[in-house]
Amino acid sequence: MKRFVGKVAVVTGAGGGIGSAIAGRLASEGALVVVTDVNVEAAAHVASKIDAAGGTAVAIGADISKKEECFELVAKSFELKGRLDVLVNNAGINRRGNLLSLSDEDWKASFTVNLDSMFHLCRATLPHMIQAGGGAIVNTASQWGLHPAPNHIAYNTTKAAVAAFTQNLARDYAPDKVRVNAVCPGEIHTPMLEAGVTRSGRTIADLDKLVPFGRIGKPEEVAALVAFLASEEAAFMCGSLVEITGAQAVA
Repeated sequence: MKRFVGKVAVVTGAGGGIGSAIAGRLASEGALVVVTDVNVEAAAHVASKIDAAGGTAVAIGADISKKEECFELVAKSFELKGRLDVLVNNAGINRRGNLLSLSDEDWKASFTVNLDSMFHLCRATLPHMIQAGGGAIVNTASQWGLHPAPNHIAYNTTKAAVAAFTQNLARDYAPDKVRVNAVCPGEIHTPMLEAGVTRSGRTIADLDKLVPFGRIGKPEEVAALVAFLASEEAAFMCGSLVEITGAQAVA
């Protein structure tokens, strides 16, 4: 499928497991993908892999915890072709702990990266989409934002806020033909998840046993869902929170 030929897509957190898969999928379908991450080297590596596979990508380093860098990122992305068709707000952090063990800094950082960046990036992007007659925004929420897991209060709360933000934005800008949806993944096999598993003393096999489908998810499966939601095949989907969990209850 080539659903994004001629279109420009921005993917945040694209140096990581899910983000790199999303960037690669959109590029494989014809999009010019802006691969952005706070880790400039990681972004450049992903962009080079996309180019080697026959796609088109531009790496732009950005610290989206800073408002001015969010607006600069959108401005640079728009200047590439004079359009911005897809924004995937995928970047996020997971600071673990319950209320009494979590630091003030972890709480604030979680909201700054997981929610405030989305606020600024959407505010910078929406005028371009509205002027063009529409666009697609896909946000990465989480199964845990809908069904909280223990000892992750900052992550759970910010992802619940992402879900609410998505539905509010969709309701406000559907008349402008800007579709806003969110994916809510369960356990997905990424470097971030592996690091958490190592800290907990569990293994990937342990997580697989908790999923009725028999295994945890793959980044490519989330990327396929994001590509669908961003495409015209999902033309009437707006304000949807789509879980992708293998029927897993929160562990």
